[in-house]
Formats: sequence, structure tokens, C-alpha cells
Amino acid sequence: MNQISFPNLGIDLKIDPVAFTVFGKEIMWYGIILTTAIILSVLYVYYRNKENGIVNDDYLDIAIFTVVFGVVGARLYYVLTSFDQYDSFWDVFKIWEGGIAIYGAVIGGAAAAICTLKFKKMNVLKFFNGLAPGCMLGQIIGRWGNFVNAEAYGSVEKFEFFGRTFDISSSKSLPWVMEANGVLCQPTFLYESIWNLIGFVLINIFYKKKKYDGAPVLWYLAWYGFGRMFIEGLRTDSLYIGGIKISQLLGLLCFVVCVFLIIFFAIKKVKYDKPLYKEVKTTEVEDGNID
Repeated sequence: MNQISFPNLGIDLKIDPVAFTVFGKEIMWYGIILTTAIILSVLYVYYRNKENGIVNDDYLDIAIFTVVFGVVGARLYYVLTSFDQYDSFWDVFKIWEGGIAIYGAVIGGAAAAICTLKFKKMNVLKFFNGLAPGCMLGQIIGRWGNFVNAEAYGSVEKFEFFGRTFDISSSKSLPWVMEANGVLCQPTFLYESIWNLIGFVLINIFYKKKKYDGAPVLWYLAWYGFGRMFIEGLRTDSLYIGGIKISQLLGLLCFVVCVFLIIFFAIKKVKYDKPLYKEVKTTEVEDGNID
């Protein structure tokens, strides 16, 4: 049972991370929340690509490969950056014990989607117009799994920004500061969820005003990268490379590269809007002669 409270608001909660049991097997709220996030994301991406004339069977294939390799990527990314936490090779596969990373999910899922789309001779950028905000929707919902587990919180003492540390002890007086199992902390899961929600709304508002396929991908990565760069500075469970938080560095790279491309394409007045399915050339047969 996790004890979670907002002392400055007088809110006190007790949350059981176990939703229910089936034949003696515990079903966790974390898993239910992530599954819900995946399902809603898949439905959203289908909604966006239905208007492009996507074939249901094709979408099902893409969705299956994207979700499966998204999970694999999320786990692999975490394992490769935290290998010292595992005592044996088999521990690497125990994903039910925790340990996944969103950047890995994005990389693994995107790679699988690209390969499947290429195999089916479909326009990658056109499909990704809907996939990018769909991924953001999953993140909005999925972060609440961290809340139930009383994890992925931030410090009320210090903020780390690319190796530099800043004193933020005054943040203890913020009304939304939490206490998770006796530890005073900042609800970084909430910060990220709200930040992504704002981004998701904005992307959908401007969705039909995009000038070229792939624009929503740049919007998503720039928005998420900028927010994650700062939110990660509060996290106390970050993965490091040297003295720098990996997610913070990736956030900065995503923001800088994508903003540069957005500005560059705007200056060049790039316009790119092609059908979801590429044209397939067929051999014409007339009067029994093949040309």
C-alpha cells in the first residue's frame, strides 16, 4: 500500500498498486494503465490514418509490430543504461519487475513502424502524422502508472541541469508538492503528463494546417524534448552518461534539431503531401501483347 499525500493541500491517499488477482496472480494498476494508454493511442492513430484511406488489415499489422517492438525497445534501452542492476542474464527479461524507458519505446516502435510501412509500400511521413501525437497521448495516460507505484518523482532540494546543480529547497512550499511513502517530492509524473496534454491539444488544433507530411513529428519531438529537458532535471531516478542525465541530453537534442528543421522548412516554404499508399506501376496488356 502506497501512502501518497499533498501536505500543503491537506490531501491524504492510500493507493494499492495491485488492482486485483486472477488465479493467485496479481494484476497491477501500472499494467492496466499502460495497456489503456496503448489501446487509446492505437485507436487515435487509426482515426488519423482512416482519413488517409488506410486498409484495416494493413493498420493491424503496423499496430502489432509497433506495439511489440515499442515494448522491447523500452526495456532494452533501460537495460543497456542500467546493466549493473541485473545479477543474471535472465533478470533482463523480467519486465514485470519494472524498468522501461519512454525513449526506448519511441525508438523501437518508430523503427518497427518504418520497416512495416516500407514493406507495404506506404508513405512513412504520412502515417507518422498521426503516430506522433498518438505516442504523446500514450505518454499522457501512461505517466499515471508512476503515480500509482509512487515512483519517478522529483527532488525538492536540487535541480540538475547538464551537470550543474541548483538549490530549489524553497519549492517545498509549493501547493502541489507531494509526500510519497514519507518522502517529500515533486510530482514530475504530473508535470510531464500536463506538459504533454498541452502539446497534444496544440498539435491537434494545428493538425490540418500543416504544410507538409512529417510536421506533427517535429512538433511532437520539439515540444516533448523541451519539457523533458527541464522536468528530468528534477528527477531523482535518472539514467546517467558521465555526469549528465541521458534523457535531459536527448531532450535538448530533440528540441534543437526539430526547431531548426521547423524553421528551415518554413523559410524554404516546403510543401509535401502525398497519398498514404504509393502508386504501384502495373504492366499493361493489350491484345495479348505485353509492352
